[in-house]
Amino acid sequence: MQSEISNPCPECGTPDALTMYSLTEEIPYFGEHTQVTLSCAECGWRQTDFIPAQEREPCAWSLELKDPSMLDVRVVRSSSGTVRIPELGLEVSPGNHSTGYVSNIEGVLQRFIDIIEMMLRQTVTDISTDDPDRDSAENVQPQLEELLGTLRAARSGEMAQTLTVEFLDPHGHSAILDDAAHSRPLTEEERDALEVGPTALILDLGD
Repeated sequence: MQSEISNPCPECGTPDALTMYSLTEEIPYFGEHTQVTLSCAECGWRQTDFIPAQEREPCAWSLELKDPSMLDVRVVRSSSGTVRIPELGLEVSPGNHSTGYVSNIEGVLQRFIDIIEMMLRQTVTDISTDDPDRDSAENVQPQLEELLGTLRAARSGEMAQTLTVEFLDPHGHSAILDDAAHSRPLTEEERDALEVGPTALILDLGD
C-alpha cells in the first residue's frame, strides 16, 4: 500500500514530500508483521521499520555461531534494535537515523565489517598526516585490523573462536529467526540503558 503523508520531511523539512509504503507478510518464527518505509521525494531520505501484528515484550535474542550454516540464519532488526558481538566488544546502537532491515547473520557480520573498514581508513589517514590524534591512531590500528580479520574469517565460515550475535530491543520488534536462537525478556536495567532509535513518524499521522 502506498500513501502520501502531510508531515514535513525530518531531514530537509520539505512539506508534503513524504510517501509511506507498507507491506504486511508472514515471517517464519516471527509471525505476521508490517514493513513500513517512509521516503522523501525531495532529498531522498528513507527510513524502514518492522512492526509485529501482535504487541511484543522487550526482549533479547542470541545465537552462538557454531558452524558455517548459521551464516544463513535470518534476522529482523528494527530501528530500535541494538546489535552486539560480546566476545569482540562490538555494539551498534540505534541512532536518530536508524533504519530496520531483514537480513541474515552473514549480513550482520558484513555490517560490522563495513563500519570497522571505515574506521580503519580514517585511522590510516590520521597516521599519514600530522593529525593531533596520530599517536592514538597508531595504537588503535592493530586492534582494528585484528577485529577485521576475525569478522572476515567468521563471515567466510571459519569459526576460529566462539562468536555470539545478540539483538536487544526495548520494543520487542527485532528477532533472530531460528530454532537454535535463544530469547529472553530484557531486565529493567537493560531496558533503561538501551537506545530506542528514531521517533516513528507514523505515530504522528493522526495529529
